[in-house]
Amino acid sequence: SCDASQLCNCSSMGLGSIPLGLTGKITVLNLAHNRIQRIQSQDLQQAVNLRVLLLQSNKISSIDEDSFQSLAKLELLDLSNNSLAHLSPLWFGHLFSLQHLYLQGNSYRDLGQSSPFSSLRNLSSLHLGNPHFSVIRQGNFEGIELLHKLWIDGSNLSHQNNFGEIPDVCVWPKALKYLNLSGTQIPKVTTCIPPTLEVLDVSGNNLKEFGLQLPFLKELYLTRNQLKTLPGAAPIPNLVALSVRRNKLNSFSKEEFESFRRMELLDASDNNFICSCEFLSFIHHEAGIGRVLVGWPDKYVCDSPLAVRGAQVGAVHLSLMECHRSLVVSLICVLVFLVILLLVAVGYKYHVVWYLRMTWAWLQAKRKPKRAPPKDVCYDAFVSYSENDSDWVENTMVRELEQACPPFRLCLHKRDFVPGKWIVDNIIDSIEKSRKTLFVLSEHFVQSEWCKYELDFSHFRLFDENNDAAILVLLEPIQSKAIPKRFCKLRKIMNTKTYLEWPAGEEQQQVFWFNLKVALRS
Repeated sequence: SCDASQLCNCSSMGLGSIPLGLTGKITVLNLAHNRIQRIQSQDLQQAVNLRVLLLQSNKISSIDEDSFQSLAKLELLDLSNNSLAHLSPLWFGHLFSLQHLYLQGNSYRDLGQSSPFSSLRNLSSLHLGNPHFSVIRQGNFEGIELLHKLWIDGSNLSHQNNFGEIPDVCVWPKALKYLNLSGTQIPKVTTCIPPTLEVLDVSGNNLKEFGLQLPFLKELYLTRNQLKTLPGAAPIPNLVALSVRRNKLNSFSKEEFESFRRMELLDASDNNFICSCEFLSFIHHEAGIGRVLVGWPDKYVCDSPLAVRGAQVGAVHLSLMECHRSLVVSLICVLVFLVILLLVAVGYKYHVVWYLRMTWAWLQAKRKPKRAPPKDVCYDAFVSYSENDSDWVENTMVRELEQACPPFRLCLHKRDFVPGKWIVDNIIDSIEKSRKTLFVLSEHFVQSEWCKYELDFSHFRLFDENNDAAILVLLEPIQSKAIPKRFCKLRKIMNTKTYLEWPAGEEQQQVFWFNLKVALRS
């Protein structure tokens, strides 16, 4: 079945052998998809002008060594998807014009010990390999000089594919555009990689970084490596498609993503992403990122934090505390400081500290016996007075009382407090060892912190037990309203109990001393 141009189509006709009667007029012979098992020496002997011979998808297992000897003008030979268990250099010895050779899909395991293609000086494209193909040896491609395309099905190669490393300088065809070095166990790529490439596949290696200057590169495949970050965009400015699937990538930033100005497809799936606030913010707010990311959203899951492990990146939203920890902590600190400041202000205004001190003093006092045994009473009176009134107390009152007959024993904080003892214990012990407590009241007394402390720490015990134990002496006129409201018991006593006032006249002073001595002895 030949047409006017001598193209003979005998495909899918159930032929068991090459048909007889082939002549020198035939230029294209299509015998694909038949049941041919063997090619013999004489089968093609007369087809001297044959340019294309298609024998793919037959059952060819045997080819005589000189079967193609007369095909010096043959340019394309397709023997793919047959049952050839080995390749013989003698088959191709006279195919001086052959440019395209297809041998993939047979059952050979290697190419032999030497090159079966050494005589094919004009070979431009070569397709090899099959699922059983396991070995490529040094020298298997010797003699090939003009090859533009080499395609190898080497999925099960076990040997010259584990490069381990590649040199810094290599010699490649000047116009090489596509290079696949996947699964070669190289730890790094060098300037051996030609700068003319448009497609580079270095998947399945041990690469930890990629920084080659490849100005024409459009597609880069880095699947199954050890990369922790995206490669830099500056050395590969024209990249359109990038695959970093199944690496050690934990995130990528808005700046890294946008640095690839021509990027249309990015496959970063199956990585262990750290779902930080910055990464999630970028993912959620980058317009159209779902159209660029291959496998989005199913193949992009969080590895950490632990609370969101296994969740899809696009569905995770972290709390304000997790994303702005420093700001939240700062705000909390400011609020705590303001609350403390407010409490201090309120406490100062409403005398909270005084009430706390009083409560503590009362608790301390409650732990001791209510009154000291008579044998422990050492003083007739404990004198509480302001430092501003010390001249009258120490030079006038003390002289008058301690030189009386019989003399009174007075307890003064300046003279009788035990040095080094806690002020609270000194005050409480002095009150307990005194029969009376004598308060010398004045405007100074009301304003004196020292006197406030003495009133604070003695207030509960003194007035709760026996109001008669308190003797009030007013050095100057003072209204009960001038006494702080927190000294409620003292205000009550001044309103209900008689107190002694220090008179200005000398005659009245004698009466004052008499009354004071009577009160101290009562």
